[in-house]
Amino acid sequence: MTLTCVAGLGVSGTAVAGALAGRGERVVVVEAVEGERQLTAAAELARAGVETRFGEMVLPEGTTRLVTTGWAPHHPLVAAALAAGVEVVGEVELAWRLRPPHAAPWLALTGTNGKTTAVRMLTSILQAAGLDALAVGNVGVPVVRAVAEPYDALAVELSSFQLHWSSTLAPHAAAILNIAPDHLDWHGSMAEYAAAKGRIYERAGTVIYNADDPECARLAEPYEGAVGFTLRAPRSGQIGVVEDLLVDRAFVADPVEAAEELATFADIRPLAPHNVANALAAAALARSLGVPSEAVRLGLRAFKPDPHRLSHVDRVGDVDYVDDSKATNPHAAAAALSAYPSIVWVAGGQLKGADVDDLVRRAAPRLRGAVLLGADRAAIAEALARHAPNVPVVDIPGQDTGVMDTVVTEAARLASPGDTVLLSPAGASLDMFPGYPARGEAFARAVHELRRRREQ
Repeated sequence: MTLTCVAGLGVSGTAVAGALAGRGERVVVVEAVEGERQLTAAAELARAGVETRFGEMVLPEGTTRLVTTGWAPHHPLVAAALAAGVEVVGEVELAWRLRPPHAAPWLALTGTNGKTTAVRMLTSILQAAGLDALAVGNVGVPVVRAVAEPYDALAVELSSFQLHWSSTLAPHAAAILNIAPDHLDWHGSMAEYAAAKGRIYERAGTVIYNADDPECARLAEPYEGAVGFTLRAPRSGQIGVVEDLLVDRAFVADPVEAAEELATFADIRPLAPHNVANALAAAALARSLGVPSEAVRLGLRAFKPDPHRLSHVDRVGDVDYVDDSKATNPHAAAAALSAYPSIVWVAGGQLKGADVDDLVRRAAPRLRGAVLLGADRAAIAEALARHAPNVPVVDIPGQDTGVMDTVVTEAARLASPGDTVLLSPAGASLDMFPGYPARGEAFARAVHELRRRREQ
């Protein structure tokens, strides 16, 4: 009997082990951490016949396949498997192989930023069209749990890690939102990162790309009939914007002569340029499946943004406070900074080796002040000194999560009526917080405390 080793007892790893055991396959999970959550998951899997080995991550003898849930090729366990000639696949690749006959079509989407928002928009549009659709993948629900269910369509969010370990994936349609430097420590270079993203196109039925992003356009160039989306007026074969309308000139009977209105800016929340691009990508994926234009409009209207993505927290003293804690890299922060005209910027965290010079240079005309926190705040401070020397900067030292109260107090001091205090960190949060949601929640609590003090 073949032996599959599953790397780790995370959400995806646990789902993979359960799915394979349900098919009668022999499965061993290796897990380094023997915590309460991991022990509970291992006990549940044991009832299905899955063995879990805690401690050192060693490839079990006789392993014929390793399933990784996003681990890098240089991880010792993965490297050992590759050196031994053991096949290494990701959870998404495995899910694709496990699909039953007549399985639901996959509408797949990747990009550096905006993936979850766009996939949730897409799901809302599909549901507005009367389809039984589910958002899966990097959005939180493992694909391997959904493929055996009788859905009409799956909206699949894919990370570069998942795509790296995928080799036969052939979605009905695939879109790339944007490409900017990220996860270079994992991939080794920008070229390798972009190549991983580009794998989403290799077997896709319809290729959809951001025509305003040169790297996306380059990746789509080899594919005949690729559909672009743009914030400009669309050419034939594109979806784009005319005044405040989202317009389709791709999925219509006569793309040369005809166009179809899909939605208006009033249907998109929050309204910001990058979110219009998200809506266009979602609409293009849905239209590739034959979804009518009215469903696009209704789906976008029904969509509720996830927390910590340009979430308006409060207005205190004619200053707006906005939580965009999900902006964990410079590209995401750039999108948020472009959405407001006058900003006191709250930034910092773990930059993961990313360069912030271009981000600061572009944002400089909009900045009225900056408050910096987190491990790599010095790099942002240096960029501000170079590109925005007249912008006042407050450096907040310390790794205590309680420093957010000081951050908000200092931001309020720098802000004037009409300004927006924007938490858009451009870095990851794990230097100070359990994750970006906790960082956003700390910011919101501090803003509410500021209001309380002001009203006393």
